[in-house]
This record gives sequence, C-alpha cells and structure tokens, in this order.
Amino acid sequence: MIIWPILALAFAGLEVLALRRNWPRLEYIVKPAVMACLFIWLVLESGLQDHLLWFGLGILFSLIGDILLMISFERLFIPGLVMFLLAHNGYLIGFQEQLLNPNIWSFILLFFIFLNAIRLLRRIVAAMRASRQDRMVYPVILYSLVISLMLYAAMSTIFDPAWGTSAAFLVSAGAFLFWVSDLILAWDRFVSPIQNSRILNILAYHLGQIGLIAGVISQFG
Repeated sequence: MIIWPILALAFAGLEVLALRRNWPRLEYIVKPAVMACLFIWLVLESGLQDHLLWFGLGILFSLIGDILLMISFERLFIPGLVMFLLAHNGYLIGFQEQLLNPNIWSFILLFFIFLNAIRLLRRIVAAMRASRQDRMVYPVILYSLVISLMLYAAMSTIFDPAWGTSAAFLVSAGAFLFWVSDLILAWDRFVSPIQNSRILNILAYHLGQIGLIAGVISQFG
C-alpha cells in the first residue's frame, strides 16, 4: 500500500506550492487530501484494530481541524484548536502503554520536554497578555501541555524494547515535527513574525503527521 504515503507526500508538496504561489483553490483540495490519504493508509494496513482506532480518530480530528482553519483561521481558531486537542488526546490513548509504563529514561525525557515547553510557553503567554489577547491564554496553555505530553509519549517508544528501532524513530520524529509546527504557528501569531511561517508550519505539520502514522503502521500494521 505504498501508494498512500506517496500520495500524502505529493499532496503535502502541492500545498507548499499553493502557499508559495497563493493558490487558495488548490490548497482547499490538497490540504485535507493529506490527512485523508493517511487515514485510508492506516485503515487498509491495520483495520483500526484495538488501540489503533485512537490513531485513526486522531487523524480524523486533525482533518476536521485543518478544514476549520482553512475556512477561516481567525474566526474558527478556537474550534480548530479544540479539534487538534482531541486529535492529540487520541494519539495519547494510542500511546497508552508508554504513558502507563514509564522508566527512569522516560522520566528524564519528560523533565527535559516540559522544562523547555514551559520556558517557551512563558514567552508566548507574556506576548499574548502584552497584546491583550487574554482570552486565548488558557486554551493555548492547555493545548501546549497536551501536545508536549503527546511528544513525550511518542518519544518514549525509543526506550520501549517492544518497539522496533525504525518505528520508534518515525513516531518520535513525527511527533517532534508536529510539536515544532505548532511552535512556529504560536510564535509567529503571538510573539514575533517568522519569515515564510506558513510554509514552515505546514511543512513541519504534514511531515510530522506522515512520520507519526508511518511509524505506527510500521509497528502494528
């Protein structure tokens, strides 16, 4: 079923092109097509058996979030944020074994991730308060903590002997890129403009989702 990840990568590349050339009609097609391809790939490879169902739900919630933010980024930012929050919760349940069976190395990883996440979040929240966007503070804090926990759960597979090396690398790299994509979005929106932020954000986001699902399929498919 190699056709589906290839299509996902192709649609992701076309979205970068659409952003560079300012072709919104193409973006409306290719952006949701990436997540649709990943969902079909996961279904065909795994049948959504057991906790893989949660990864499938994570993809679907991400797809809905993509569509909402594409319709109106400003007006539907909070509903889109909620959809991605649900997506991360789906991935967290999918990584439940890593959450329920920590070891000393995963605790060190948890400390490192949240130390850096809190440092960045403090800067973002300060900028939000300075620009009088206080109503956004608590949703952003909640979302940031959940995605950081998802990053920890995904990267904990590195220390789990039940996970293959390539699968653990893919989900870890994918979750990290997903985390970076949201950091780019938040920093550009609330702290300071980043050159080519939309392209960097969407590129990290799609490569992150593709890597994460590829790793899950490599492990369980």
